[in-house]
Amino acid sequence: MNKLPFELDTLQQLIDTHHLKLQYQILADIPFRHEHFPLYSVELGGGDKPCPTVLFVGGVHGVERIGSQVILALLNSLLQRLVWDKHLQQMLTGVRLAFVPVVNPVGLFMGTRGNGNQVDLMRNAPIESSEKVSFMVGGQRISSRLPWYRGVGGMELETVGLVAYVQQLLSRSTSLISLDAHSGFGLSDHIWFPYAHTRTAFENANYILHLKQLFEQSYPHHGHYRLAPQSQFYRTHGDIWDYLYRQHQVADPNAQVPFLPLTLEMGSWAWIKKNPRQIFNFAGFFNPQKTHRHHRILRRHTVLMQFMMEAAYAQSLEQLTPERLAELTECARLYWYREPQS
Repeated sequence: MNKLPFELDTLQQLIDTHHLKLQYQILADIPFRHEHFPLYSVELGGGDKPCPTVLFVGGVHGVERIGSQVILALLNSLLQRLVWDKHLQQMLTGVRLAFVPVVNPVGLFMGTRGNGNQVDLMRNAPIESSEKVSFMVGGQRISSRLPWYRGVGGMELETVGLVAYVQQLLSRSTSLISLDAHSGFGLSDHIWFPYAHTRTAFENANYILHLKQLFEQSYPHHGHYRLAPQSQFYRTHGDIWDYLYRQHQVADPNAQVPFLPLTLEMGSWAWIKKNPRQIFNFAGFFNPQKTHRHHRILRRHTVLMQFMMEAAYAQSLEQLTPERLAELTECARLYWYREPQS
């Protein structure tokens, strides 16, 4: 095999070096040009009993390397801290931390948005929008030569592997918060939650609002994120997280296990604004090119990710009463869904 990209090589080295501290699985074996690329998941803590779980995902789009790098930087930091950090050691007795740092290893290897079959994995799940989606961006089956191609043969191996893993996590969790790191949209950092395929209100928006309030109270100077349903920006077919949530609704109709899929969309247009020469490099549309800016982005989201782990450890979702959830439901409706649903 040709030299692996930094992210794939780093992930393999972390697994090899720290195999006694972590558990890992190969979720799929991706064949490409007579080579095979493993799709890895890594877990820390959790034990055998159901517990709160936080899942960190990156590299769904191969060209958005910074997403994988942010997740790998967090994983590496946690593995180093495990040697001495007593609080982290204690936290991992009551929470599970799961990682899929590179969902699309072939796309990352090739430097493309899609996988080896040119399929956009975030348009590949079997869920259709009943509303008008954004032209092309919402997913298309016209040609694999065009971006946002959905594929025509069902779910790709990468999608199947990720979907099965998240469903496995849900089966052994009391709550699941996921953060899927992307880049390439806007001047600001966004955190999106379902739905992407419809403007219908997300049933777990009450839990989302609860986390929002906790975060802003605890870290009032880190309010640079714009938190909203993805549908308020654009709608798509085939969103993996919409599909997973809808499947979870079928499997758990009484919502015994709160599932909150979040998408971190890092505002890469701000990096282009500060360094316009990036437009002459395709990867520059999605990744910071200056060393100091790259380092800044790697640490920019640490507070958010640490907060998610601490909130899970505190069982902040599990402890919400029905009365408080009802209050949050109405507040979320007024905050995010004031306009009539169509």
